Amino acid sequence: MTDGTATTTDLDVRLEKHRTELTGYCYRMLGSSFEAEDAVQDTMVRAWRSYEKFEGRSSLRSWLYRIATNVCLDMLAAGNKRARPVDLSESTPLAQAALSPRPDHTWLEPMPDARILPTVEDPAEAAVAKESVRLAFMAALQQLPPKQRAVLILREVLAWRASEVAELLDTSVASVNSALQRARATLAEREKDKAAGAAVSDPLDEEQQKLLDRYVAAFEGYDMTALTALLHEDAVMSMPPFDLWLTGHEDITGFMTTLGAPCEGSRLVPVQVNGLPGFAQYKPDPEEGGFTPWAVQILEISDGRLTGFHFFLDTKRWFPLFGLPLHLEAETDQIEEGG
Repeated sequence: MTDGTATTTDLDVRLEKHRTELTGYCYRMLGSSFEAEDAVQDTMVRAWRSYEKFEGRSSLRSWLYRIATNVCLDMLAAGNKRARPVDLSESTPLAQAALSPRPDHTWLEPMPDARILPTVEDPAEAAVAKESVRLAFMAALQQLPPKQRAVLILREVLAWRASEVAELLDTSVASVNSALQRARATLAEREKDKAAGAAVSDPLDEEQQKLLDRYVAAFEGYDMTALTALLHEDAVMSMPPFDLWLTGHEDITGFMTTLGAPCEGSRLVPVQVNGLPGFAQYKPDPEEGGFTPWAVQILEISDGRLTGFHFFLDTKRWFPLFGLPLHLEAETDQIEEGG
């Protein structure tokens, strides 16, 4: 750089150190994995181009968050709110089930933990970070106005002081506190009306791990009796980009043996996604043999049962994002964990 404060290489290294946490921030703001990565790349380019104007009055991290916030607010100006199928309609009885897709921009998108959760030493901090990217919390965030969303994330998730947030947003501490109070009230009201989502320990406790092992055995064996035993009576299944969602083990297993019957014989590969246990699902490939990508599954667990499992079906987008192969040979011992 012309001012001698950093070489180009040094600056690139310093910026890259913040990529994961910035991606997590932008993902919480935008609800989209790909838009989040675009926003962070835009942030990095803007920072690189304007670094000579950075006067060091704040830390490099704070400056990057200011740029990222402005990028996200610009992207949110169109007013689109991403959601889950359960946020947009009532559940559909199995007898009326139909697979009707909605555009990609409708949906809250999955994200590999490794891309949004930086390594931290404090277990409590790590737990808060994971909870803040789970689907139910992410869906609630999307209902907040953009600036309230930013305030809530910065104050409650990232533990910034009100004065730091006020400086970042060019506003007053009183305004920040007011926005936080309104955001908290909206989320509290939403929790009354919606299921709270997952209650998953970090790391998984022994009973939760056993539940997952039983789920894999039941799903790969397509054993509906065994699967029913694992499901909460009000369990939910959704399949973006389709707006259909089902509730209750009878409708869920009924769907899986009718419209979902081609999934029989699938293989599951563990992934870490949205702070929750998940799997990449490969179903049998009748044309080429082996297995072909079908869905990224996110599982929600509460009180020793599965309360939700959500199948994200756009495999051409999700499997490369998770670093997963687009074909599996028949030998299951070659399967490795992804994401």
